[in-house]
Amino acid sequence: MAEEIERKFLVKEGWQPQNEGTRIAQGYLSSAPERTVRVRIRGSKGYLTVKGKNTGIRRAEFEYEIPLADAEAMLALCETPPVEKTRYLEDYAGFTWEIDIFAGANAGLRVAEIELPAEDTAFKKPDWAGVEVSGDARYYNSSLSLHPYQQRAADKKK
Repeated sequence: MAEEIERKFLVKEGWQPQNEGTRIAQGYLSSAPERTVRVRIRGSKGYLTVKGKNTGIRRAEFEYEIPLADAEAMLALCETPPVEKTRYLEDYAGFTWEIDIFAGANAGLRVAEIELPAEDTAFKKPDWAGVEVSGDARYYNSSLSLHPYQQRAADKKK
């Protein structure tokens, strides 16, 4: 069984991309906590991903490349408008970090992820990686599609 072990951190102010990013649009055909079914367009490729329920920082994950035209059609079937972001890859201390700079309804949110081979794998956190949000469901992309970051920020100001 395929699985991912991932930790997430908010990105501190001042971080700047070291390379060109890749645009991503993704939507959810199912956002149930027990299973999410995501369709994603990353650059010029389409993907269909099924993820199981989180157990700590571990969960089942199955991802398949699909034709771009199918991904575009499936995005139109999603529960909510797509989550939009640009993903930057940055190598640091032996690991590749994925830094997502969100746009649209989630503009202002910046999240870094590191995938690990085991839950107890030690790693060095870059200076630009801030508060860990690995277990905080508000920062799952499936949650961001239903409850966008800007909406939460506006609710806090009320």
